[in-house]
Amino acid sequence: MNVENQDVLLDLEGEEEEEDDDNDDGEIVLELNQVIIPTYGTVPDQQNLHTPEWVDFDDKPDSLFFKDGQRRIDFVLVYEDESKKIAHKRSDRKKQKVLDEKLIFVKVHAPWEVLCTYAEVMHIKMPLQHNDLKTRASAFSWFSRLFRVDENIIKPEQEFFTAPFQKEHFSNFYIQDKDTFFNPATRSRIVHFILSRVEYATKNNVKKFGINKLLDTGIYKAAFPLHDSSFRHLSTDPNCPSERYLLYREWAHPKNIFKLQPLDFIRKYYGEKIGIYFAWLGFYTNMLTVAAVVGVGCFLYGCLKKDNCTWSQEVCDPNIGGNIIMCPQCDEVCTYWNLTITCESSKKLCIFDSYGTLVFAVFMGIWVTFFLEFWKRRQAELEYEWDTVEYLEQEEQVRPEYEARCTHVVMNEITQQEEYVPYTACGKCVRMTFCTSAIFFWILLIIASVVGIIVYRLSVFLVFSAKLSQHISGTEAISKYLTPQMATSVTASLISFVVIMILNIVYEKVAILITDFELPRTQTDYENSLTTKMFLFQFVNYYSSCFYIAFFKGKFVGHPGSPVYWLGKYRNEECDPGGCLLELTTQLAIIVGGKAIWNNIQEMLLPLVKNLIGRYSAAARSEKVVPRWEHDYQLQPIGKLGLFYEYLEMVIQFGFVTLFVASFPLAPLLALINNMLEIRLDAWKLTTQFRRLVPQKAQDIGAWQPILQGIAILAVVTNALIIAFTSDMIPRLVYYWSFSVPPYGSHSTYTMKGYINSTLSVFNISDFKNASKPFSPWFRNQTTCRYRDLRYPPGHQHQYEHNIYYWHVIAAKLAFIIVMEHVIYFVKFIISYVIPDVSQKTKSKVKREKYLTQKLLHENDLKGVKKNMDKIIKGADSTFQPKDE
Repeated sequence: MNVENQDVLLDLEGEEEEEDDDNDDGEIVLELNQVIIPTYGTVPDQQNLHTPEWVDFDDKPDSLFFKDGQRRIDFVLVYEDESKKIAHKRSDRKKQKVLDEKLIFVKVHAPWEVLCTYAEVMHIKMPLQHNDLKTRASAFSWFSRLFRVDENIIKPEQEFFTAPFQKEHFSNFYIQDKDTFFNPATRSRIVHFILSRVEYATKNNVKKFGINKLLDTGIYKAAFPLHDSSFRHLSTDPNCPSERYLLYREWAHPKNIFKLQPLDFIRKYYGEKIGIYFAWLGFYTNMLTVAAVVGVGCFLYGCLKKDNCTWSQEVCDPNIGGNIIMCPQCDEVCTYWNLTITCESSKKLCIFDSYGTLVFAVFMGIWVTFFLEFWKRRQAELEYEWDTVEYLEQEEQVRPEYEARCTHVVMNEITQQEEYVPYTACGKCVRMTFCTSAIFFWILLIIASVVGIIVYRLSVFLVFSAKLSQHISGTEAISKYLTPQMATSVTASLISFVVIMILNIVYEKVAILITDFELPRTQTDYENSLTTKMFLFQFVNYYSSCFYIAFFKGKFVGHPGSPVYWLGKYRNEECDPGGCLLELTTQLAIIVGGKAIWNNIQEMLLPLVKNLIGRYSAAARSEKVVPRWEHDYQLQPIGKLGLFYEYLEMVIQFGFVTLFVASFPLAPLLALINNMLEIRLDAWKLTTQFRRLVPQKAQDIGAWQPILQGIAILAVVTNALIIAFTSDMIPRLVYYWSFSVPPYGSHSTYTMKGYINSTLSVFNISDFKNASKPFSPWFRNQTTCRYRDLRYPPGHQHQYEHNIYYWHVIAAKLAFIIVMEHVIYFVKFIISYVIPDVSQKTKSKVKREKYLTQKLLHENDLKGVKKNMDKIIKGADSTFQPKDE
């Protein structure tokens, strides 16, 4: 950046002075004066603004104030000056405290008048008086106290009744000290609001405005509020509370993994948006504890019942499974194989495909309802405590990008006044049509990638079948595990994971471009729109392969004499002899595990390595102590999307935990362990690796709430379908109660004996078509082979058609789905109706606050008017009083 560009943003507040030769530390003092910026437009009177000046570093590295010790540094702007003039004047800067000779740090301060003005413009709620409502201690408070942060270290925040700040009612607010009335988070939020809406140039009738645009174009290198101390030790400045150090010590440090989070303190330092994320993540993690305990119980139940699994014993029995020769699963290159090679997978399947899994699936359908309903109550409490109850209606400002495009005049139906909008009704329809079409196009592209993975599975299965020999005797240990089905499944899952990670990068940019073109009005609208698009992409991207394995693979394969072909060329995949449930579990493990490793690398290692490199380079350039703003500049920016990927990661995990929990009861336990680490990892990143974020308001978790509700509804359906169509539970129940005894069975009592033989149909080898006939000859002069289906044997008048057992199973599956869905949905409805979204205690607090607001603000106005009227009446009486003769 050259000399003539130095004033690009400084001109918004005043002209930059020529620096003296004695002051060459690269630091500019900038004080915002009281100028109201109603929109993004130009500041009305730039001559009245405070003039920035060059200052020396005062050798106080932990100080958050200017040299006078009075004015607080509310924001820091950083730009790079490459002009020869500045470089010459700073030829000796290497001897001083500035780490980079080209960097210039602009320290911004907002005076009291500016803070008051914009607090009113932004409808920021400030304290009126102490909260006088008594709170009842919970019956479990003694237990939760064991996990709370020590109140002697982080003192509880005082509770106040609040109201939107108004300068005319200044005396009604609880103001003990002007310097502390607006906390640092509020001060930096106000400064960022101003900097985001000021115009700095007009080119070709296009207005350019705001610090965000300057950061995007690289004119400014960084813009951030300061951390108040180092995270390693307390600040040496007595005026600094060292909140960052306390957060690291009592929240982010791994030793606190079992402690409750200091949410009020997090909100105070980082703002409501960060606070609500950690509140939701902590609540979700706590609720996972119950699900994890039940899931482990169901898993242990399956382990205990594994040895009594009759159908698995038949598969492993050399006299039963050892005498069953299975038909080839692909054309020509595949050969016959013995059922006993699936012995190990059938034993594992007994653990997961048990009645405990059915109970757990029903439990999770109810658990997710409790989770969402109780979270609504908790969220309502936080809305009140953090003053965001009426945030969207009163406080949220229009995005400057939206305002800049407001060129069309329309009539407001409510106010009956003209207002400016960025597009007409027709233009809005065109934009929505284009955006919707783009979304569907990219979703179809994701589906096309899934189809590509399926084609890979179908084609590579032939290769593995030819290369991996299948010994009918099953004596080789490796043949028990490295089957063509397993090799195909694992490699396809790995490729699917790589494709998912690549597509994620592409779809992020696509979703942002579509949302920018959409031009939402407020930041909340923007984030909700982006969230919806990204989740649609991610939903198809992450879950499509799991849906294929669970509900499509092995369902439409025909029979060996008449197989079904995909795209007219590839023979449809059959499930592993142990069923598709284990393959679904394998797919989930690879995707979830790989995703967790990838995210941890991105979230922890990358910023850590970058900061280490930055600190090493800085140490090589200077051995002197550097100020706080230069320390913070060396940290990593958190990025535009902020917490978006943190939410997305957890919501995708929530989907895996709920949508496919019937295939893996241990999923909640793994999620619980991951989330306990995730909370501390995210806290560690925020406090140690990233610059301090600009505090932002947030009323709730936004569009993620309806997404979670949608997943909860869909989870009931998917788990019912998994139990019905992916597992063998329903066929086993039908056999036990109907086909093991007369008239269909030959046993005198209900039993599972003979189940394997009844579920494997017979095929005559002579009925193979030439295109399907295997190259290798059949074994031991066998004339028949078996395949996994419920069909009549050869020689029957309806040979190779579905038998009566099949239709009983289909009827039972449909009945099970209907009953399970209706029972769970009915229970969910009852729970939702019984548990109110807002507790009575919170309602009372809201009503009390509104009453006090009306009493303190409006009644005081009436008293003032009454006093004025009394004075006027007295003056009138004295004027018209008759004079004495």
